[in-house]
Amino acid sequence: METVNKLTRDDLFSLEKYAEVRPEFRARVMAHKKNRQLPIGPDATLYFEDALTMHYQIQEMLRAERIFEAAGIQEELDAYNPLIPDGSNWKATFMIEIPDEEERKAQLHKLIGIERHVWAQVADFARITPISDEDLDRETEDKTSSVHFMRFELTAEMAAAVKNGAAISIGIDHPAYTHAAEPIPQNIRDSLAEDLN
Repeated sequence: METVNKLTRDDLFSLEKYAEVRPEFRARVMAHKKNRQLPIGPDATLYFEDALTMHYQIQEMLRAERIFEAAGIQEELDAYNPLIPDGSNWKATFMIEIPDEEERKAQLHKLIGIERHVWAQVADFARITPISDEDLDRETEDKTSSVHFMRFELTAEMAAAVKNGAAISIGIDHPAYTHAAEPIPQNIRDSLAEDLN
């Protein structure tokens, strides 16, 4: 399946079929996700989404909610399709993961605006700041959200460089949280290259 394609009902398993294939499908998705998760420092992780991760997400939602009617299925497709890369970008769920609730609250207060301090860089090109939470407001005056949705738009030159094996670095330069993966691991780099057409 072409990565730029959005999912349609034809791509999905029926609930009955999904019950049969789920263990195998889930194992395939979990192995795939290992190449799509990038920790940045101790408390933040980028989970890069694509057609397969979204296919799994939709199937799990349909299964959990027992949705089998066309309208309900379409609603899930409409919710998750925007998170599939379009061929010129990477799309990721950015999560601040601090298990202790009190500590998390304190950190989320300190990290207001963190989504505007995430960056990606291909080789020596200019850094890319992702477009975050396009249709959602995930920040209040006293704290940021622990989850943000990000879209990293690449120029044609950057995309071509990635396709040709260029290194990718990704980091955060927030005053209260400065960490980077420079360069990101090869397996993740190669997986992200597949998102670009």
